[in-house]
Amino acid sequence: MSVASASEIAERYRRVRDEVGPDVTVVVATKYVTVDELGALAEAGVEVVGENRAQDLEQKHASFGDVFRWHFIGHLQSNKVKVANALCELVHSLGSDSAARRLTVPTLLEVNLSGEGSKSGVEPEEIAGYVDRYPLIRGLMTMPPLSADPEASRPYFRRLRELACQHGLAETSMGTSQDYRVAADEGATYVRVGSTIFASDRG
Repeated sequence: MSVASASEIAERYRRVRDEVGPDVTVVVATKYVTVDELGALAEAGVEVVGENRAQDLEQKHASFGDVFRWHFIGHLQSNKVKVANALCELVHSLGSDSAARRLTVPTLLEVNLSGEGSKSGVEPEEIAGYVDRYPLIRGLMTMPPLSADPEASRPYFRRLRELACQHGLAETSMGTSQDYRVAADEGATYVRVGSTIFASDRG
C-alpha cells in the first residue's frame, strides 16, 4: 500500500480527531505501513499507533520507539505477550486465560458479539470471570461483521458499551476506518483507523 504524504496524513488525522471528539483516542493502525513509511506519520503528528503482529511491532519500535505511543491491536498469542509487555502501553485484544496470565500492562478484553467462528474473543457471559481474575482489564473491544454500511455496526457497538457499563469498565475499543464515526457516536473511547488516514490516493 502506498502511503500518502505527511501533509495529507496530517489533514486526515486532524479531520478524524475532530469528528470523534476529544474524549476518543485515535489509534492509527499501521499493519500495512512499513518502517520507512512511519516517518510520514510521525511528521504528520500521529501520536498513537496500533500494531497487529509482534514481529512488526519489534521492528518498528526499534526505529520509532520514542516517537509514538504503542498499542497492540492484533490477535495476541500467549508466546508473544512478552513483546507487548515490553513495548506497549495498552493491549486491545485479550482473548484467552493463557495470555491474560502473562500480561503486565493494561488490556482490553476482546468480546465476540457476532457469534462468528472466524472472530477471536470471549463470549459475553465470560466477561465477569475475566474481570474478576485479571485486574489489568480496563475495558472491552469488539469487531462487528464486515459490512459496507457503517450503520450495520451500531447494534454491536451499543451492546459493547452496555456490557462495559454493566461490568464497571470505562474503556471501549471499537470502530475502524469504515465505521469509526458510528463507534464514537456509541461511546467508543478508542477507534482504530488505518487506510482512511494514510492510504495514498495515487494507489
